[in-house]
Amino acid sequence: MKIASIVGTRPNFMKIAPLVTEFKRHKIGHVLIHTGQHYDFSMSRLFFEELGLPKPDEHLVCQTGIGVDEQRSFLKKIIKVALERQKPDLVIVVGDVNSTVAGAEAAHELGIKVAHVEAGLRSFDNTMPEEINRIRTDKISDFLFTTEKSANKNLLNEGISRDKIFFVGNVMIDTLLSHRKKAEKSKILGQLKLRKKGYCVLTLHRPSNVDNRKSFENILDILEAIGAKIKIVFPLHPRTKKNLESFGLDKRIRSIDNLIITKPLGYLDFLCLMSGSRFVLTDSGGIQEETTVLGVPCVTLRNNTERPVTISQGTNMVVSTDKAKITRVCQRLIKGDAVKAKIPQFWDGKAAERIFKVLTSKLN
Repeated sequence: MKIASIVGTRPNFMKIAPLVTEFKRHKIGHVLIHTGQHYDFSMSRLFFEELGLPKPDEHLVCQTGIGVDEQRSFLKKIIKVALERQKPDLVIVVGDVNSTVAGAEAAHELGIKVAHVEAGLRSFDNTMPEEINRIRTDKISDFLFTTEKSANKNLLNEGISRDKIFFVGNVMIDTLLSHRKKAEKSKILGQLKLRKKGYCVLTLHRPSNVDNRKSFENILDILEAIGAKIKIVFPLHPRTKKNLESFGLDKRIRSIDNLIITKPLGYLDFLCLMSGSRFVLTDSGGIQEETTVLGVPCVTLRNNTERPVTISQGTNMVVSTDKAKITRVCQRLIKGDAVKAKIPQFWDGKAAERIFKVLTSKLN
């Protein structure tokens, strides 16, 4: 049996790492295809090193600066060429980025079985490119591995056969738990002159927040209000940085009190930063999951989430981008209000083991 895993962005690397370890442990033939969708090569390489990922067997070059549909189409074309070279029996895709759906469709068109890790998550917001990617990927996958029970329900409601769906837990949490002790040794807090629980962390990259000048200005209004009360650490996503500059907002953001802007951080530094924070402000999906396991309050700057278990059981609060609501929630957290949470089922560091058992039993 030969398996090919397709990755393209940093969240993908975090999700595939425990599976790569599991395949290596059982001596399964495995090739890693990096689409190059994450165009910051130095950061990509740092994540590979920190997560113990091998050098990609195929490192493709993705076109950037084009539309979502154009990028999906381009990725599918170059992935198909790589798959024809490698001839795997199964292709694994993870998450919901353009590389995910392009990899799934390329494999499907070549008659190769597809496994989608993190299947069935739905925000029910079709304006999100990620939502379209999830739906298209799940529709053609042969194995759908879910992280929470709501995902199983979503897939069944969409007519996916029950015998294709497997509730296995969360591979991203496998990575977090296996790297937590290493992250504790990070010196990032000292470098940024921070004390534990004396700051919050911000991540921002969703089109709804950063692709429109008015929306971005609203975010800056929020940061000014929060920065008056607590330090904010903001690792700046390359796309977010580009939009700040194109909107002429870079000077304004750098004038906000208590806002510490950094370059994108490695996995271990960022995990350390989240662990020590008072709370996290984000529009990311994966961070909602990580903060739940870390027990750190998460204020989600969106109107919805595709990960409802992080609200019902975790530390996540979806508060929209309304300045008054966000400021009110953050003020309570700054004063020390606690968020009660428990760890969702199967978020125990063993999701990759469960996936491996399913694949070997079904494929054999």
